[in-house]
Amino acid sequence: MSLLHPDRLFSPDPSARAIAREIHAGIRDLPIISPHGHCDPAWFAADAPFADPASLLVRPDHYVLRMLISQGVTYEALGIAPLDGGAAETDMRAVWRRFAQHYYLFRGTPTRLWLDFTFQDLFGFDEPLGPDTADTYFDRIAECLARPEYRPRALFDRFGIEMLATTEDALDPLDHHRAIRESGWNGNVITTYRPDAACDPDHDQFQANLDTLAEITGCDTGHWDGYLDAHRNRRADFRAAGAVATDHGVAMPQTADLAARECRALFNRVRAGSAQPGDAALFRAQMLTEMARMSAADGMTMQIHPGSQRNLNRSVFERFGRDKGFDIPRAVNFVDGLSPMLNAVGDAPGLRIVVFTLDETTLARELAPLAGAFPALLLGPAWWFYDAPDSIRRFREAVTETAGFYNTVGFNDDTRAFPSIPARHDMARRLDAAFLAERVADHRLRETEAHEIARALTVDLPRRTYRLAGSTA
Repeated sequence: MSLLHPDRLFSPDPSARAIAREIHAGIRDLPIISPHGHCDPAWFAADAPFADPASLLVRPDHYVLRMLISQGVTYEALGIAPLDGGAAETDMRAVWRRFAQHYYLFRGTPTRLWLDFTFQDLFGFDEPLGPDTADTYFDRIAECLARPEYRPRALFDRFGIEMLATTEDALDPLDHHRAIRESGWNGNVITTYRPDAACDPDHDQFQANLDTLAEITGCDTGHWDGYLDAHRNRRADFRAAGAVATDHGVAMPQTADLAARECRALFNRVRAGSAQPGDAALFRAQMLTEMARMSAADGMTMQIHPGSQRNLNRSVFERFGRDKGFDIPRAVNFVDGLSPMLNAVGDAPGLRIVVFTLDETTLARELAPLAGAFPALLLGPAWWFYDAPDSIRRFREAVTETAGFYNTVGFNDDTRAFPSIPARHDMARRLDAAFLAERVADHRLRETEAHEIARALTVDLPRRTYRLAGSTA
């Protein structure tokens, strides 16, 4: 018995399926490039054993959390304590049993594919997880996690990861990345510059963050020019820690290109706590353009992840904090929103701006035409809620006719759940093989071209986008 069918995600049509098998065979064992995600660098700095199955596979995974919460399981029952120090489950076997009891909820979801891949490929299971097998799963996984070959660095090598980027905010001391470099381990784990908390006047710690930014950099963040210098200084620190990209998780893809005197006046109002209505949004918009200018100067690839209404459930946010499964997609406007930034720097030589969307209606109408015209703009893959089989197919269908394959950047997994990385990349490679096979079968592509494109989507385009070793451009 097997948890996964060998032809999963391939076409039911025999001729297309046979071609997909051949394409997939050519990319299946290529290295994994993970240029954006939220794994904890402390895992690789300390290389300590993972604590237990629930802490590894349940509690860090947004997809798992939100599904269980939507069906009435409480955070406390999953071992997640309130910020006020209230009680929560401490027995991780009990947490795992609750997860197994509700595993049927994931039928038909990508989470089920990823977890079954992990259970089969990493831990050797061939019978499904459920209430009757919960303890068997827990015991075997716990036993595996105690072995040296299941420590973070060993799994990194086993997964065939060429590069993994974590994401740290502008104030992070980067101690874990320093420890990784000084350890002598050759795993390529790098950081990514995420300045949101120091660019958003609506952030509850914005003023304090600017004070801390000044302390870290020695720059005067009491005025506009010193504030920009502080970001340049921190970007240099991140590059020294291996960073090749920045990341911007804005609610709306709104940019601005104000005159210098207007920027200074806006900053003065925001810094003094006397912002007028609309100033916070305008400041965020201007900072996206400033970050694009800095990327044009220092070569860091800029990633923009807009369109999420974050922490929508206020009571959950207040009781448990950020990132607890209540970030919800919303409609956005890229043409009007990105126009000021693209007109300012969209033709800058060497600049790479990767844009993601949670609003699928923008793919064919806005993003593919924009990326098919502006040299700096590239399309990020189907992301987050759309990192799923049908959504990835829709992404390829929506953008390929206008932007082609080479204005996209391949795949990234954007995950906190480390063991799911190979599972997610396996899914993406199968879906790309299936998509290309159908275009060979209907004679839109030659088979040799399909193999070349598959390799490009898997390794060549990510290497090029993030200027990694082995890039040809």
